[in-house]
This record gives sequence, C-alpha cells and structure tokens, in this order.
Amino acid sequence: MKNNNNYNFDFYHLTVTSKNAKTGPIAVTTSSKNTCPDICPLKKAGCYADNGSLNLHWQLVTDHKRGVSFDAFLILLLKLKRFSELRYGQAGDLPKIKDDTDTIDSEKLARLTAVIKQRKLKAYAYTHFPVMDHLANQNAIKHANDNGFTINLSANNISEVDALLDLNIAPVAVIMNKSAPKVSYTEQGNKIVICPAQTNEKTRCVDCMLCQKHNRDFSIGFYPHGTSVKKAIISTNNQD
Repeated sequence: MKNNNNYNFDFYHLTVTSKNAKTGPIAVTTSSKNTCPDICPLKKAGCYADNGSLNLHWQLVTDHKRGVSFDAFLILLLKLKRFSELRYGQAGDLPKIKDDTDTIDSEKLARLTAVIKQRKLKAYAYTHFPVMDHLANQNAIKHANDNGFTINLSANNISEVDALLDLNIAPVAVIMNKSAPKVSYTEQGNKIVICPAQTNEKTRCVDCMLCQKHNRDFSIGFYPHGTSVKKAIISTNNQD
C-alpha cells in the first residue's frame, strides 16, 4: 500500500460525465485531500465527501491510484466541450501551496482559470480557504471570478455571510440550519436562497447552475447533507 506521506503533492481526477443524480450529466473534478485547508471546520468533522463511494474515490485520488498531476489535469480540461458545465471540486479544494496549510497556490489557480476561460466552460466551485485578513487568497479568488471561473466563498453559518460579501471578491455559499426557510436574510439584509436541488428533487445542478453565476444578488444556502449531518451541524454552529 502506498504511504500518503510520500504523496503529499496534489493530484486531480476528471469525470467527463458524472452519474451523480444531484449534479446531472456534467463534468466534475476531484482533488486530493491534501488540497483542503486546515481551517475548514468540516475537515474530518462532517464533510459530506468523507463517506461512501465518493470517499473511496477521493482516497484513491489522494493515494495517486486514480487521477493525474496538475499539469496533466489541465490538458484533460482542454479537451472538454466548449461552453460545457464543470463542477470543480466535488471533493477537495483549490490548489494549495505545498506545506502551507491555508494559502492558495495563486499561480496554479490562474493557470486553471485560463484554461476554463479558453474553453469558455461554465465552471464553478466552493472554497473553504481563509479569506478574512488573507490578502493573497482574496486576490487569487477575485482573479478567478473576474475571469470566468466562479468560486463561491464558503460561509459556515448565516452569521459569516455579511463579512464575506463585504470583501466584494466572490459570491457566497452558506451552510444553513435544517429549519431555515427557502428564502431568508442576514442581519444586513443580504438574501439567501436554499439550493433548488435541495428543495425540489427534480432539480439538478445542470438544470439550475445558480452557483455558477458570480454576479448574482443573493447567496446560496445548503442544508447539511451526507451521512455525517450531525457532525456537520455541530462543527459549523448550525444547531436549531
């Protein structure tokens, strides 16, 4: 068995057509577990990707038994159909500077964004990288959003949404408690709409794509999901 200590650089996998019922038949990517920033409260504490078949796949990518290097990953993305949908990071996060727990590799992210822009992909992602008082991460994420790669900042609960929006660098997605209505508002009056796929079982990501709209005037809310919902609720302070 491979020793993860010998495989501490990032690895990536592209599924050209997902069979996931939630996303629908779009391209999805998985990046190795070491891309996840240590600051993420869901890390080993309620992350939906930590269980089931997705976690098995994720671990294979992390162990370099499935997937490719970053450079090879970009080549694969260049082969995707122009204007097609891309859900980056169904598990894992953005490229991270090696041996740095919480800093985005801005050079890699810029190269990834350039490929997405070249192919005119409808690409979106979510990130738990820290952005408050972290100018390098702010600049990297803003550059991506300004150039066609929609990266949603992940708020752990409704109390964090206003501060993230005030940065004016990216749209926001937020974990909501299970009793939250379909539409709610923050203390500053910012609107939050629950993910349509969670309120209508017939809606898939490919049908919706709200998370890909970087200039939307509302945040997307998500009820905790997966097999570790209780852990996720506790770790993100979303108790009802």
